[in-house]
Amino acid sequence: MTITHASFVTLPVTDQDRALRFYTDVLGFEVVVDRQMPPGRWLQVAPKGAQTVFTLSGPDMGGFEPGSARGIMLVTTDVDADCARLVAAGTAVQGPDDVPWGRMASFTDPDGNGLMLLTEKEGF
Repeated sequence: MTITHASFVTLPVTDQDRALRFYTDVLGFEVVVDRQMPPGRWLQVAPKGAQTVFTLSGPDMGGFEPGSARGIMLVTTDVDADCARLVAAGTAVQGPDDVPWGRMASFTDPDGNGLMLLTEKEGF
């Protein structure tokens, strides 16, 4: 096998503009691609410098069920500060809690896709 990385993760959404505002304004991601393609809008965002991007897939792009993505782990240097920012933006957050591998919290995007934040424990 010669796999080097994951290209993108699909996040099914009902409203791409609303999702774009959440991922850019709240999470601080950058737009990687935003163009019209048959059969719809190809919209990708990512944290600055990330190798893997997130495709915000609208209802006309592949028949994915909005809100069905789960277990998307986002690594952060300060889970507590990021949780405070999410709460200030009106997002419900569970945690953060200490776990053996670091400090972790969970939340959902406006469509119900499940995401987690993790500050990794040094040396784990």
